[in-house]
Amino acid sequence: MIMTKQFFLAITIAATFTACKTTPKGDEATTIDTQTVATTYGNDYLIDTTSSIGFTGNGVGKNHPGTFKVSEGKITVADGKVSAGTFTINIAGITLTEPAEMIQTKLKGHLLSPDFFDAAKYPTAKFEITKVTEYISTGTDKSVVAGAKALVSGNLTLKDSTKNISFPAAITVSETEISAKANFNIDRTQWGMSYGNDKSLKDKFISPEVNIAIDINAKK
Repeated sequence: MIMTKQFFLAITIAATFTACKTTPKGDEATTIDTQTVATTYGNDYLIDTTSSIGFTGNGVGKNHPGTFKVSEGKITVADGKVSAGTFTINIAGITLTEPAEMIQTKLKGHLLSPDFFDAAKYPTAKFEITKVTEYISTGTDKSVVAGAKALVSGNLTLKDSTKNISFPAAITVSETEISAKANFNIDRTQWGMSYGNDKSLKDKFISPEVNIAIDINAKK
């Protein structure tokens, strides 16, 4: 039987975000409705544009990673601790790690299409901190991020949807620099990206869960 282009594309997309037992391990982010953005006075650190937001989907027993760059942003520090901040994510500049032509052309194009990010209409995404509190790990609730002592909450806007997410993070603050790392999973359907979210497809089902890895650096 000759495989149609549509069916072949569906399999390729499934190779990016599929339900599989080897989904990357990450902290489970808590997702709630939009909250009031934090506005505090303090010292502003400008986010270095080498900062990145990694993502990993999984399918057919293999991980499929990619990266978004942070195009601009700032973090505010008061009394030696992060108190506010915002950054813009360059969705249109998405990069996929796998070099295969199918990944770099058809799959990349489909991820940028209205089925997923709709990058022509929404070329950027935004994260705005609403609060930062202390994260205390327990024997049954321990972050995958070494040194995570902060619980960061913020409004994440993807396309035309905004949800507030909370996740553990390891944050280091000095007089001149800030570094922040986090690794967690979110449900993409919370932001209206429901393409392929049909469990009846079984092994070709595209998982709603996506792993996010934040690596932020900022300087005065």
